[in-house]
Amino acid sequence: MSNIAQSHSVDSLEKALLAAEAALEKKAYDLVVLQSEHLSTIADYFLVLTGRSDVQVQAIARGIEGRMAERGIRPLSVEGFNHAHWVVLDYDDVVIHIFYEPAREFYRLERTWTDARQVELPDPIRTQAEGLRLHALA
Repeated sequence: MSNIAQSHSVDSLEKALLAAEAALEKKAYDLVVLQSEHLSTIADYFLVLTGRSDVQVQAIARGIEGRMAERGIRPLSVEGFNHAHWVVLDYDDVVIHIFYEPAREFYRLERTWTDARQVELPDPIRTQAEGLRLHALA
């Protein structure tokens, strides 16, 4: 079990990193955490990540929901789970976008939020994310 966000009182960044850890455990790749609080009143952080199939996208979403639930954090809404080409988990101050590869290429949300600052992930999350990114490129 991670040592991130041990209490029920979890700030936005801790929540984003908790979700990132859970996603990486399900082999999500191209994971990006964007700080958006200065751009939008919708959320403080956006996570954008990719799965290799609709089944993996669903597994990633379930993994994130499970990890968050362990901390007493429930999503305000979940969209797109059944089709699983673009699943959105809304945790109020953190919104998570889980894409199936072709949908990620098509929508390219990072281009929409060009003024968002990419969060440098702490180790071991960064190392794991980089390893999965390199594996996806191979």
